[in-house]
Amino acid sequence: MRGEPDPASVARVTLDIREIPKSQVDRIVDLADLAFHEADSADERKQHRDRLRVCGRIGAYEDDALVGAVVAHRFRLTVPGGELPCAGLDYVAVAPTHRRRGLLSRMIAEQWRRCAELGQPLSCLWASEDAIYGRFGYGNGTLGCSVEIDARRPLALRIAPDPRPLRLVDPAKAPGLLGPVYAAERGRRGGRLDRDEEWWRTVVLLDDEDEEPIRVVALGERGETPAGYVVYRVEEVKGPAGSANVLQVFELEARDAPAAAALWAYLVSIDLIDKVVAWARPLDDPLLQFAGDRHQVRVTRQYPALRLRLVDVRTALTARSWAAPVDLVLDVRDAALPANQGRFRLTADPTGAAGATYTATDAAPDLALDVRELATCYLGGTPIRRLVAAGLVTEATPGAAHRLDAALRTDLLPYAHEDY
Repeated sequence: MRGEPDPASVARVTLDIREIPKSQVDRIVDLADLAFHEADSADERKQHRDRLRVCGRIGAYEDDALVGAVVAHRFRLTVPGGELPCAGLDYVAVAPTHRRRGLLSRMIAEQWRRCAELGQPLSCLWASEDAIYGRFGYGNGTLGCSVEIDARRPLALRIAPDPRPLRLVDPAKAPGLLGPVYAAERGRRGGRLDRDEEWWRTVVLLDDEDEEPIRVVALGERGETPAGYVVYRVEEVKGPAGSANVLQVFELEARDAPAAAALWAYLVSIDLIDKVVAWARPLDDPLLQFAGDRHQVRVTRQYPALRLRLVDVRTALTARSWAAPVDLVLDVRDAALPANQGRFRLTADPTGAAGATYTATDAAPDLALDVRELATCYLGGTPIRRLVAAGLVTEATPGAAHRLDAALRTDLLPYAHEDY
């Protein structure tokens, strides 16, 4: 058929999986632009190049041509009770001329090998196409929601906001001032990434010359650690009914509800703003409880956020904290990583000093599940009983799902908002 490759000629092509050298990072950007139908400005290309030079880079090559890529940031991801090394996949692309040849599977297999080599029991990503990554064992590790606030009137509140002063912060000085606030809040929820000053500068506070500048506002007296902060930008949005000024919230952190109320009330009070929009908030955001008028504050979307993969199940399970005692046999399926597959007894007691154990066993399973579902419930965001109800997990022992849910429970839902 016209347009299809000749099988004989395909067989003669050599497709190698190997490291992409730093000298070829521009090829990764070109390939990503091709795969995602984008075109970067000169400034954006420089930002991509700087970021790619410090990542792990796996390429699929046809002779000297780069036809596939998988890039991995070296993150530390918060999990209940601590944090773990995590490979954050990015720039995942295969040239449209080389699809359905198994290149992505081969690159991901090489990524698993590198995770083991680097001691990374977890991997995460933001998926452009959800259906692709489930087959590689990625589950919906965190969920998020988008919130929209009508800013044409003051924000109605059910609590008194923190009365401390608000002040604009120079974005160049923001990492040093806001870093401790972010670190403290990050430790309260699973699914959050560590940051250095370079990440603050090139990702969180990055300005675009074609848009309005980034604004940073902190809550608290000068000389003290802020009780919270917000990073935002205002843009004019044109529509059938005319234009509107929309304030886009990129990040809002607060150590308690009054501090959060002060920041949200400030955003809504800014002159000439029609709407405040936050595309990524946790499902249990206190705003949704202390808002005095839920017609003014609306959840406009709920979605799967950060996808998570347990590359080393034993390390992942024994490293996190547990909310209740548990002693269950899990029958885990993992077609890609055989070391994770089999029956294992999971035991944990939050009151004991021994921590959790995860050992191979021949005992009958209490729960049977794929590693993808284990990743979905790992951070405490999705109860395992919901996956049983959906037919994705088999409960062989009545009550097993509820017992595991009690052990996995966290005070706050996991949350991720950095679409790196």
